[in-house]
Amino acid sequence: MPSSPGHPAMAPFGTTIFATMTQLAVDLDAVNLGQGFPDTDGPPEVLEAAVEAIRSGRNQYPPGIGVPELRQAVSAHQERFYGLRPDPDTEVLVTVGATEALAAAVLALVRPGDEVVTFEPYYDSYAANIAMAGGVRRTSLLRFPDLSVDEASLRAAFSARTRLVLLNSPHNPTGKVFSREELELVAELAREHDTWVVTDEVYEHLVFDGLRHVPLATLPGMAERTVTISSGGKTFSTTGWKVGWMTGPAEAVAAARAVKQFLTFVGSGPFQPAVAHGLGLPDEVFTGLAASLQDRRDRLVAGLRDVGFEVPVPQGGYFVVADAAPLGVEDAVSFCLELPERAGVVGVPASAFYDDARAGRSLVRLAFCKRPEVLDEGVRRLRAAF
Repeated sequence: MPSSPGHPAMAPFGTTIFATMTQLAVDLDAVNLGQGFPDTDGPPEVLEAAVEAIRSGRNQYPPGIGVPELRQAVSAHQERFYGLRPDPDTEVLVTVGATEALAAAVLALVRPGDEVVTFEPYYDSYAANIAMAGGVRRTSLLRFPDLSVDEASLRAAFSARTRLVLLNSPHNPTGKVFSREELELVAELAREHDTWVVTDEVYEHLVFDGLRHVPLATLPGMAERTVTISSGGKTFSTTGWKVGWMTGPAEAVAAARAVKQFLTFVGSGPFQPAVAHGLGLPDEVFTGLAASLQDRRDRLVAGLRDVGFEVPVPQGGYFVVADAAPLGVEDAVSFCLELPERAGVVGVPASAFYDDARAGRSLVRLAFCKRPEVLDEGVRRLRAAF
């Protein structure tokens, strides 16, 4: 009998909480506010471009680095919105979603024993990626409900062994948009410790209340040490297409490409030209989706507050993080597991995103990237249950 299967580094990572909660939503016919995917399609012209790509025969392996028009569109997008000019042939890599881009970047840049600094709470794949690379996770806590960067904590997370900073803004799960001052602090520490930075910017166009997304690579001295990651899934409400990309220094992109070719090799063939078409659409397409999501955010925040949750207003992204403590909840995991049957609603316990379980013990993440009537029904059910 062979020894038990499974790599020791992956022992803490079983079935994700997202899969568990989504299955409960299906089993109990609950309103699924747990998983972050829209329930409406994106711009018709982007969808039609995918149909045309399929019909025109673009259904075989695309180039390993991505189809030329998407790499060129990503480069043009970075210049159009941020003044960055990555070379589409050497400084852009198309991936199977941002999730693969993150994994490839971390596996390429982190060596066993290297330390990786990130903010807590964090998207759950970050911890798994760091573990697979043999790295050591060091975190700085964004404390609820203020979520501001604690400079002393962040400085303490850096050491002589720091190899990489992993930054997510707009932030999942909290919806925080890092201020320029906070980004400048991250940049200062990255330069001081001579580290790489990987930035997860998938919600870059979903920023609310007149705020602006500032890519870390636009700060002085950061373009040469920053790998920037984004995707078409969030921007165009096509999360199932799994079309992501990274931009950055040619040597870092080449190192990530060497990893990526042994993960998926290639993917999302006919969807790549469709996303390329989307990236060239007028500004109002990008601002229109953000405005629509801002309205839905306000709808869910108001409803949850009416039920009795404490809810800070997220500045971007798909999610609110609500504190259920005012409802008498001490353990959000048990609360979320019971919620589908008790109220017919699914949320995700935010403790899944924390190392410090106490910091997130009563917090629940809920998605507002749903149709208004779905949000209203979810709130109605919660109100009836509580």
